[in-house]
Amino acid sequence: MFNKKKQPSIKSLIAEGSQIEGNIRFADGLRIDGAVVGIVSARSEVASMLVISETASVTGEVHADHIIINGAVTGPIHARVMLELQPKARIQGDVHYTALEMHQGAIISGQLRPMIEGEEKPTLKLAANNA
Repeated sequence: MFNKKKQPSIKSLIAEGSQIEGNIRFADGLRIDGAVVGIVSARSEVASMLVISETASVTGEVHADHIIINGAVTGPIHARVMLELQPKARIQGDVHYTALEMHQGAIISGQLRPMIEGEEKPTLKLAANNA
């Protein structure tokens, strides 16, 4: 209706207070509210969404189609379709993206590296402060 693809549903949760050490591979959607030390990677065969909430921390590489971050990530991020950085996002590492939406207050300590197919320029959208 509005030319937007249906987002995958969140089917898995790493709850606040949980800590996982090791690599995670998921399909569809994953929400992280706890701590993860290891690679967080979505299967590339199906559309994927990863939400890293305000209470979450990830130390390691992150790979998914659509990534929403409002917590802390230490390591490189690879967003194949879209990366949304919410106001409390704290990233230490390089960010690879096709499209990027960054809210005021988000911090990146690393390089922004667009994933360009051919000569097409990536989409960059600065979110307006609605407060």
